[in-house]
Amino acid sequence: MSMTVTLKVWRQANSTAQGRLETYTAKNVHPDMSFLEMLDVVNDDLIREGKDPIAFDSDCREGICGSCGLVIDGIPHGPDPGATTCQVHMRRFRNGDTITIEPFRAKAFPVLKDLVVDRSAFDRIIAAGGYVSMNAGGAPDGNSIPIPKDIADLAMDNAQCIGCGACVAACKNAAAHLFTSAKISHLGILPQGEPERLRRAERMVARMDAEGFGSCSNEGECEAVCPKGIPISSIARMNRDFLKAALSR
Repeated sequence: MSMTVTLKVWRQANSTAQGRLETYTAKNVHPDMSFLEMLDVVNDDLIREGKDPIAFDSDCREGICGSCGLVIDGIPHGPDPGATTCQVHMRRFRNGDTITIEPFRAKAFPVLKDLVVDRSAFDRIIAAGGYVSMNAGGAPDGNSIPIPKDIADLAMDNAQCIGCGACVAACKNAAAHLFTSAKISHLGILPQGEPERLRRAERMVARMDAEGFGSCSNEGECEAVCPKGIPISSIARMNRDFLKAALSR
């Protein structure tokens, strides 16, 4: 059975323009549609009417890339825990519902247009230290460096971070500590990443601060909305490494 929902969508021409919420009616919405498919249908109607379609970002639509991030009714990525916006389906809403859709809001994520934000600050944080120095050549034997399973699992848990920015959008301070700590942790706790461990933490935290992200008040909103379940214990690990780096200087 099809649904009709009312959308209140943030429209903003560019990063310097005045933004506003505009109201649209989405008709003939099937409950099995994904949230982004529903927006596609709305945009098709707007294009037929000669109006500017709603700009939103997406790529894989499989919960892998995280570019689809929207704030749905005040929750980054929407009501489903452990899911990105593209994995939210319209069966999570009821016929006649009013749904508010906004971009991820942070000083370091300027709005490009409507629901699209510039997340390139994350790229610069990674570039500041998200690498390991190893000799190039053939791939080493998989068992040449024994790594305990709990350490390998912890590294992989942090490596799952897709850099979507939901942690920043959920934080009242717009802090990027969960993202940055995940990128620091998945390298630093493995033997291959040990040589740069302290320098990596120092450089990436400095870049994070320079990008204009806020401070962490350890309230856990970031962990609650992270689609990959990155734990806030990673932030504590980052803080320890950063403090060790400062003391070693």
